[in-house]
Amino acid sequence: MYPVPTLRDIVYQNVREGDLYEKLDRNRVRCYACGHCCPIPDGQPGVCKVRYNQDGTLYVPWGYVGGVQCDPIEKKPFFHAYPGSLAYSFGMLGCDLHCAYCQNWVTSQALRDPNAVSVPLQASPEALVQDALRQGAKVLVSTYNEPLITAEWAVEIFKHARAAGLSTAFVSNGNGTPQVLEYIRPWVDLYKVDLKSFDDRHYHELGGRIGPILETIRALYDMGVWLEIVTLLIPGFNDSDDELKGMTDFLAGISPNIPWHVTAFHKDYKMDDPDDTRAEDLLRAAEIGRKAGLRYVYAGNMPGRVGDLEDTRCHQCGETLIRRSSYFVKDYRVTADGKCPSCQAVIPGRWAARFEHQITDRPFLPRGSSRLVTIPS
Repeated sequence: MYPVPTLRDIVYQNVREGDLYEKLDRNRVRCYACGHCCPIPDGQPGVCKVRYNQDGTLYVPWGYVGGVQCDPIEKKPFFHAYPGSLAYSFGMLGCDLHCAYCQNWVTSQALRDPNAVSVPLQASPEALVQDALRQGAKVLVSTYNEPLITAEWAVEIFKHARAAGLSTAFVSNGNGTPQVLEYIRPWVDLYKVDLKSFDDRHYHELGGRIGPILETIRALYDMGVWLEIVTLLIPGFNDSDDELKGMTDFLAGISPNIPWHVTAFHKDYKMDDPDDTRAEDLLRAAEIGRKAGLRYVYAGNMPGRVGDLEDTRCHQCGETLIRRSSYFVKDYRVTADGKCPSCQAVIPGRWAARFEHQITDRPFLPRGSSRLVTIPS
């Protein structure tokens, strides 16, 4: 009787040589996919657990996904990129951080936590793109775990997506390097960064450093990628006035036009000590962001309880341009050329020529037959 392959066996058999590394002495390699820049000895993986060194060659994930889902783009969240459109979302396995409150831990911690088991699905770029088109998606998104650690695979998918007329996006912790950002730059249209704190000590608790995240945010903005920032507000962790002021001052210093989403924490995974975030906590954080000079501040995860902080308003005249309830777009008034219809101010973002029918205001699994099948063990 043959031994049953483990998840690690399956993942390590579905690989190809990576692009984002250099060879070192004694069969070691240095990986540049994330801000850890791991020096990886022969026979070992990096911090992410999915990029590994075999005989002096770095092998990276290829030919599978950890799962797919159809999301309203507002869930990602992107509020200034094709509102109401469908985001065909795929996740992979592994992460370069280990956040105790991770809401996608089943996939992100799959090779680190024995309780996190997620069976991967065989996939090809062509199959993913065709599935996205069948669902009516406008954007193809790498999300749910950290997409930078599978950048080679994402770029291959995104090349096919672009050729088919789809936009592309990363939903990421932002722990990048100059090398990986240049690598993905030609192929990524939209990028959401989770700015988890403005205190390096807190980032150390999560398994990283704040420096690479702040550098990534600056670099993405300078590259012209459409950028939105999300902060999950966790009582007692990152919600002090001083920390929020430092964070929003930093963002406004790059550009007041960067949308900042402050969202509500709820107990998940290993973090069950803090209280769940209250609506008044979000309102307080949003006011700090507005005082810092940010023009587009949003509060999430508490529909109907945060006033007008789900809506997009013109920064010049205050006109309400997009009214939302959770992920549902109730009214849309941005002009075809991306302007306020009242004062003609240009509204920063990526806008469709017209608002099309919203396919869904809640996530769903892809409808109809799928070409994605479980990798046989």
